[in-house]
Amino acid sequence: MNHSAASPVGASTPAVAARAIELFKQYGQGETSVTALDHVTIDFRQQEFTAIMGPSGSGKSTLMHTMAGLDSATSGAAFIGETDLSQLSDREITALRRDRLGFIFQSFNLVPTLTAAENITLPVDFAGKKVDKAWFDEITTRLGLAQRLEHRPAELSGGQQQRVACARALVSRPEIIFGDEPTGNLDSNSSAEVLDILRTSVDQDGQTVVIVTHDAKAASYADRIVFLADGRLVHELEDPSMEAIHQIMAEIES
Repeated sequence: MNHSAASPVGASTPAVAARAIELFKQYGQGETSVTALDHVTIDFRQQEFTAIMGPSGSGKSTLMHTMAGLDSATSGAAFIGETDLSQLSDREITALRRDRLGFIFQSFNLVPTLTAAENITLPVDFAGKKVDKAWFDEITTRLGLAQRLEHRPAELSGGQQQRVACARALVSRPEIIFGDEPTGNLDSNSSAEVLDILRTSVDQDGQTVVIVTHDAKAASYADRIVFLADGRLVHELEDPSMEAIHQIMAEIES
């Protein structure tokens, strides 16, 4: 779905799911300080799949973590919808992450003592909400997990564990799903499965997905790619081709 670029005024444009304004992140002080994000301003549009790419140390994970409330900015603002994260207490940020965001990490982050079904419903249970049974059934069937729900993570393959993590992210119908190298630990078949799941959630369910990846194949599933280098936004691609992705990465890394 292609939306026209949203206006940067305020945070009330309905087509924007998340936004960074002059986001600055510095680690350390004085001469030893490192700038991870150098005044980044960016919109992530609703019902769109965005990939964030860049060389190692470019700030891509820092950008995602700051926008998802997993890390705090030194200055600037990050918005989820119209909520300014910098104005929230730690408790409010925890609640926002739980109630409004979904997460998929490279390391799956499943609870080993819980079954697949229990892992999937964990965020909803934590929020004290009722699981939408029809939606749970649809997701677990779509993700090929219906026969695996009583298994614990150790009894599942890496690809199956990541599908459980995808189901967990989708089950509460969050405003945004953030994925940090979600295919980083998977073989190419399992990677394609996970990316298809995310693509379908955007096209079929109107979900908003933002992933960090170093993999051009993974990024090619996105509607739009934003490229970072040295903590700055240096390039954007809409409807990316593999060739165009490789070309820009080569330019950035040269």
